[in-house]
Amino acid sequence: MMLMVSVQNLPEALEALKGGADIVDIKNLQEALVGSAHPMVAKEVKAQAPKDRHVSITLGVVPNQAGTVAMACYAAAQLQATSVKVGFMKSDYKTAVDVLNQCKRALEGSETKLIGSLFADNPLYGGLDAGFIIKMCKETNCDGMLIDTLTKDGRNLFDFMPESQLREIVLEGKEAGMSTALSGHLRIENLDELARCNPDIVGVRGAACRKGDRESAVHWEAVAEFKHQLELRKIGEILVHGKAPVANSSGWVVIDGRGQNCAGIIASLGEQIKHDDRSFVEVIISDVLNTYDLIVWSERGGHKIITQRKEGDGSIRILFQPKASVPAR
Repeated sequence: MMLMVSVQNLPEALEALKGGADIVDIKNLQEALVGSAHPMVAKEVKAQAPKDRHVSITLGVVPNQAGTVAMACYAAAQLQATSVKVGFMKSDYKTAVDVLNQCKRALEGSETKLIGSLFADNPLYGGLDAGFIIKMCKETNCDGMLIDTLTKDGRNLFDFMPESQLREIVLEGKEAGMSTALSGHLRIENLDELARCNPDIVGVRGAACRKGDRESAVHWEAVAEFKHQLELRKIGEILVHGKAPVANSSGWVVIDGRGQNCAGIIASLGEQIKHDDRSFVEVIISDVLNTYDLIVWSERGGHKIITQRKEGDGSIRILFQPKASVPAR
């Protein structure tokens, strides 16, 4: 899981980066429910962000105007943003798909990724249900998905969508090869639930501010503490699923998933088994949490996990036997 911190200006972005944020997400919290920051803010942040950190641009709740939103996406690409997030509230499904298709077209030839976003509390506003997120993003070839919230009354993501549903959505997104992100007034006390959902990206604002107040400024110490707690769960120092898997293994085909997100690992596994469903496949991963997603992926596909082993460097090796070579009972 990567940490994404919402920022409104350059000083906040620098605080977030100092605290260890992997992604600074530029937005304007004063514009409507959530909107876009001025392009010069994005330009300033991009110019000062280290090369190994990501700078994303949020368009917030977009209008039902495909050309207008596509133009904004094109501007994000010109600013060399890592990604641009397009969020829908009071849009019907067909309109959202049309807008995203035009945005994808506007990003052609750039490296900026398109992230489709729905809000878990959309039903409060008569908006498009967040349960459509994977279908919508797959149909429009989005590079990733985000589920967020708009409500500012103290409730957060898990008050509007249960952990089980979010975990299912995240896993489905990974199986589709897209990046997965969850946000929405999340706090450190939500980290165990988040870790069990295991999105590629966790987005925060209030938890990254002084005293947890989203209306105050982002502060590096708050960011660093959230990042530290996230890391403890990633490496298995704090277990969120119970006992960590440890066993012995050996393998034939090896997929080194260190440095990849879970979607990339699952995609590599699927591609390998598609072309060779007889060979055993050993996967090396660096994140304990991804182990559980691979277990679910294996169960769904009818594949068998032979062994799991945790190495001295913290990496985990999992040996899979593809469904085709599993003896019939």
